[in-house]
Amino acid sequence: MATEVSGGTLRSVEAVRYVTALREGGSLPGLVEGDDDGTWVVKFRGAGQGPGVLVSEVIAGEIARSIGLPVPELVLVEVAPELGHAEPDPEIQELIEASPGLSLGMDFLPGALPFALSPDEDFDPAFAADVVFFDALVTNIDRTPRNPNLLTWHGQTWLIDHGASFYRQHGALPLAETATLPTPVLRDHVLLPAAGSLAEAGSRLTPGIEAAIEPATAAVPDEWLGEEPEARRGDFREFLRRRLAGQETFIRELESTDD
Repeated sequence: MATEVSGGTLRSVEAVRYVTALREGGSLPGLVEGDDDGTWVVKFRGAGQGPGVLVSEVIAGEIARSIGLPVPELVLVEVAPELGHAEPDPEIQELIEASPGLSLGMDFLPGALPFALSPDEDFDPAFAADVVFFDALVTNIDRTPRNPNLLTWHGQTWLIDHGASFYRQHGALPLAETATLPTPVLRDHVLLPAAGSLAEAGSRLTPGIEAAIEPATAAVPDEWLGEEPEARRGDFREFLRRRLAGQETFIRELESTDD
């Protein structure tokens, strides 16, 4: 089943059973069974970080997938408040009760292993550069050696958890006005030591990213975007276009050896 969402399309499923909490991070995602017989890692819209995190997940995740980066499928998950009634933890009960309507699900990758970059193994420098460039574009500051948000599954490296992308959306300025601000923390990226040319990555990825901006922003449900959803979408689109246009600046920032 697919649900049209303001011009974009994400598949929609109904949560039928809450399986267990996944207590990594502060948002208390849960493992949920859907009416499609799938198992989904769900981030609930009622979590303390707010729906802006879900907006980041959709926009970043869908752009990444469109340019060929491995991201598990994202779906909209319809959550009923009674879903958590069998859960003994009152914190989780409250979270589910505070999340009626649409939350976000990411396909569960059974048996996936945590990612570790070994100095003794070769890692594809072009792939590493593509991931670093993409994360710099969306200002994803949460792909560090301490918390890489990468999984190894079926011999491939998968990108998960893009909720920290576009982190300046939570500030006082419109997001687009922050597009050229320095972001030195991006130099902590776990794959930067293995990355090839970031300029070449930009050349490879820019056409696909340009084509993906509109459908990725359109796929975000209105109810996650506040009182002026089209204005919020426009702010994200303008941010991404300004960021792409100024990519030489953030590439220099990433490649800088200054402390």
